[in-house]
Amino acid sequence: MDSALTLHRLHFAFTVTYHYLFPQLTMGLALVIFLWKTLALRTGDERYNRAARFWTRLFAINFAMGVVSGIPMEFQFGTNWARFSEAAGGVIGQTLAMEGVFSFFLESTFLGFLLFGERRLGPKGHWFAALCVFVGSWLSGYLIVATNAWMQHPVGYALDAAGRFQLTSFWALVLNRWALWQYVHTMLGAVATGTIVVGAIGAAYVLLGRHVEDGRLFLRTGVPVGFLAVVLLAMPTGDAQGKLIAANQPVTLAAMEGLFDTVDGAPLAIVGQPDMERLALDNPLVVPRMLSFLTYRRWSAEVKGLKDFPRENWPQNVPLLYYSYHIMVGLGTIFIAVLGVASLLLWRRRLFESRWVLWALALLLPFPYISNTAGWMTAEFGRQPWLVYGLMRTSEGFSANVSAGNAMFTLLGFMGMYTVLSILFLLLVYRELEHGPRPGDASPSHAG
Repeated sequence: MDSALTLHRLHFAFTVTYHYLFPQLTMGLALVIFLWKTLALRTGDERYNRAARFWTRLFAINFAMGVVSGIPMEFQFGTNWARFSEAAGGVIGQTLAMEGVFSFFLESTFLGFLLFGERRLGPKGHWFAALCVFVGSWLSGYLIVATNAWMQHPVGYALDAAGRFQLTSFWALVLNRWALWQYVHTMLGAVATGTIVVGAIGAAYVLLGRHVEDGRLFLRTGVPVGFLAVVLLAMPTGDAQGKLIAANQPVTLAAMEGLFDTVDGAPLAIVGQPDMERLALDNPLVVPRMLSFLTYRRWSAEVKGLKDFPRENWPQNVPLLYYSYHIMVGLGTIFIAVLGVASLLLWRRRLFESRWVLWALALLLPFPYISNTAGWMTAEFGRQPWLVYGLMRTSEGFSANVSAGNAMFTLLGFMGMYTVLSILFLLLVYRELEHGPRPGDASPSHAG
């Protein structure tokens, strides 16, 4: 662990993983809150306004944590990855600046109106504030994804005499085909997090007999919207991203699937363990020819294995990439099953009496965070050993003048600071959940 490059990578991985715990919930909640405000405006039903107020408070706590953890991450481009920033700043600086100047301020300004302006703004004005928070958070998501997508699939650039990337087409950058599919997939992942959390809290309230009416509303919203989101995550968005990887990063596809040898009619590995000494998949459970069909829509199509690519271009941690990908897919399958059953029971008006399904929904709460983290690990490990795919290696982009000791010292400092922030965050969330949608009125007799 004394390699400066290793520590710079670990430092950024820690901060970005911690940071993304919060935006994935706020982006998902932004849609749910907007849906509730729309229903409240159309029906005049105060229950929707009450749900929106409650989750807006939780939104605000997560938003604050996202800001606090996101700002240091942006500075790391200069402190830990100075050579990358110097080389690629002419391109990625465009989208990162737009995210800060436009979408962040739109979201944060109207979040204030959403929190404190309901009486002064009136129903329509408050609905408009919810719309702006939704647009701001989702626009922010797009600009960040477009930045990452350029690193995955660089377009619209030219190299100057000093070897720096210069933007030649702004529209190529923001309409990168990789960005479009990655964005939809990412936002559906955020919706899955938001709706599963809403449904899990609703299930917990119903099981505990507290705020039962509000808990049932959370379930009626979170379960069907979440089910739709997780189905769309698999098809078409996950399928489309897989095709892009096969076409542009075939070595990544081979590593994700644990495919070491080129095969006509390649099988799909459900489980197995990559053995990097024998270059084989141990104890595999496979579906014959399925990988070829899913990738190329032909059962006998050739899929290249890792051995067909130069070893120096392999992802640097094939087992971790393989496991991350399979955790993401496995959890997504579980989400479809649990939310599908819950949606069926909700449609049949039997969900609120099915305690085993309510327990399953409540216990599902942490898993979309794990799935989204595994998804981003798949994307980032898959891009290695490149910072800008095919053009700039990771070893060429870190800050060579920042020693391993300095990187370790700041990493430990961040870990300590984020531990304190996490404790504060959990206390604030617990207080809001304990108070419930109607603070001071948590008894079963007032739960509806």
